[in-house]
Amino acid sequence: MESAQVLTPATLTPFLLNVAPVLPIFIWGPPGIGKSALVREFADAVGLPCVSLLGSQLAPEDIIGVPQIVDGKSRFCPPTLIARDEPYCLFLDELNACSQEVQKAFYSLVLDRRVGEFELPKGTIVIGAGNRAEDAAITRPLSSALVNRLVHVQLRASAKDWLDWANRSGLHELVVSYVTQRSDHLWSKPPKHEEPFSTPRAWDMMSNALKAYGPAITLEEINVLASGLLTPAHARQFVAFAKLRDREHDLAAILKGDRGWPERPDERDILYFLVQQLRDRLIKELPDDETKMGRDTRQLANRAKELIVSLSRISTELAQLVVTEAESGATLPAWYTIDLARALPRLAAQRA
Repeated sequence: MESAQVLTPATLTPFLLNVAPVLPIFIWGPPGIGKSALVREFADAVGLPCVSLLGSQLAPEDIIGVPQIVDGKSRFCPPTLIARDEPYCLFLDELNACSQEVQKAFYSLVLDRRVGEFELPKGTIVIGAGNRAEDAAITRPLSSALVNRLVHVQLRASAKDWLDWANRSGLHELVVSYVTQRSDHLWSKPPKHEEPFSTPRAWDMMSNALKAYGPAITLEEINVLASGLLTPAHARQFVAFAKLRDREHDLAAILKGDRGWPERPDERDILYFLVQQLRDRLIKELPDDETKMGRDTRQLANRAKELIVSLSRISTELAQLVVTEAESGATLPAWYTIDLARALPRLAAQRA
């Protein structure tokens, strides 16, 4: 569903408030991005109970019901979960994971708000959601008849929206602090093979696990949790971040000159995390046009160059990491890369 417009959690809510009361909506997005939670929050906001049906677990009779003889005539009696007297929000989760037969059962429910002779209470809202084919999840093609009965949008993760929610919801401080500094690690594309990957849901689970352990949790226990929930590279850096909080290293202090790079072999993961922090800060703060730099930005650029030179004495590989592109695809401005190449010719070869 590439043609559907992309919304963030902050823009999806007003869209639902305006459109969902009059038209059925389908929300596309990868696993763990928060589709189900957002629909439940929307239902709470409009004062409706949320009834969820999981498409991958449905049979046609779960929608249209089973036939019964009433006054000598047969009629289908829909299940009580659907046949309610008061309006509600009907959430059809994993709608595109159900069989073609189940999809057919949804035709009249989605468009006409009717199941056999039963009509959904006036004011009932119908919202569907599902993963995309590229997400390595269980999906089936939606029939053209069902596609044409829905308004389609795509949902993408937004670090700002998620952090606002995380702070309101009281997520563990270590998780919030990490995602604040590494917002590009909030979500990873689902891998093609079986391994954990980072999503807003995974970070929420990480927070719950950290709270369950309490303040006595060890770094080894954090490593076990992170390795079981997050993208492997993110898990390693999250553990390094936890170590960083326990030790006397901080990028701001290093930039000020109060501390130096950690050099011990057992601190290599911390050093790796700090280098990525420095690269991401430079990408965010250095302008594409060198002439547009302010005094503070120029001081940052000059101090960072000194640090990268000193870093190369510890590890050429990590110094080269500064000039590689970030996970988001962003890179340092060309003028700064050239400036670094003059100071460290070996970085020029890496850039090439």
